[in-house]
Amino acid sequence: MDLRKLDTVLAERGEPPFRARQIWEWAARGATAYEEMTNLPVSLRAELEDAVPLSSLRVQNEAHASDGTHKTLFATADGRPVEAVLMRYRDGRRSVCLSSQSGCPLTCTFCATGTMRFERNLTESEILDQALHFRRTEEVGNAVFMGMGEPMLNLDAVLGACERLPDVGIATSRTAISTVGWLPGIERITREGPPVRLALSLHAADPALRSEIMPVNDRYPLPDVLEACRAWARERRREVFVEYLMLAGVNDRSEQAVDLARALVPREHFKVNLIPYNPTGSGFEGSGRGAIDAFRAALEERGVRATVRLTRGRDIDAACGQLAVRA
Repeated sequence: MDLRKLDTVLAERGEPPFRARQIWEWAARGATAYEEMTNLPVSLRAELEDAVPLSSLRVQNEAHASDGTHKTLFATADGRPVEAVLMRYRDGRRSVCLSSQSGCPLTCTFCATGTMRFERNLTESEILDQALHFRRTEEVGNAVFMGMGEPMLNLDAVLGACERLPDVGIATSRTAISTVGWLPGIERITREGPPVRLALSLHAADPALRSEIMPVNDRYPLPDVLEACRAWARERRREVFVEYLMLAGVNDRSEQAVDLARALVPREHFKVNLIPYNPTGSGFEGSGRGAIDAFRAALEERGVRATVRLTRGRDIDAACGQLAVRA
């Protein structure tokens, strides 16, 4: 719901300050209507149904993948498109992939969202409403800001949402913010904000190649970004997740794994997550399983911890890098 509008409406009615907290507690537990909020006056419940919709987002389309992944296309009140994803795992985990912007101003060549027109930053309420949409049907315990947009470019709203996600059932220790290496944002979350996890989209250790596929590297070179990540790891006492998309013939050779291992020091500060490429119409092809396994082995031989990400939702364009509002 639009939390700012809620505060305004309650103040205009002369409601006591605790009313907003009561309403938020109901929403965070998955309430689907104001009529469920039995500790509110009946007249207030009726007025809020019209004055402050329970969600600031309108559902435009929903898709369900064969692996249980659920993607929802929303529209904001001013018509901006937003996608979010619920990932279900066999061990019972439920993780939401949240968007921080409608579109993305950073043009990473492998990412479908980067081909969209950038619309605007999302508000704290619009971010929370993505999580609440899925919470209304089942409990969720993890969140990743790996959807549409660069979270560090909308950090006030993202951190505001992170402060409230524990009420929804998502602890800060189970919330990760992913960045392409937006240096001011990394430096800021080192000093302030809830103790969320940090994920760095790296994808190439060679400066020229990284700039080619991720133009942000020209503005914030990888050595500077990695130094900021080390500072974050020392301050927060947690490892940085390094996301590395495996692109056939581009960044998947053994010598490139060696270069990556050399860059990730000290080893205890980093853990690499190798990501099989999901088709986005970008012209890239994904590395084969053999190349991925060899790359992982080269990293582990040099003391770098590495895993291969389990792909979820590829058949509905809900996997990593595929969000581009194709309903």
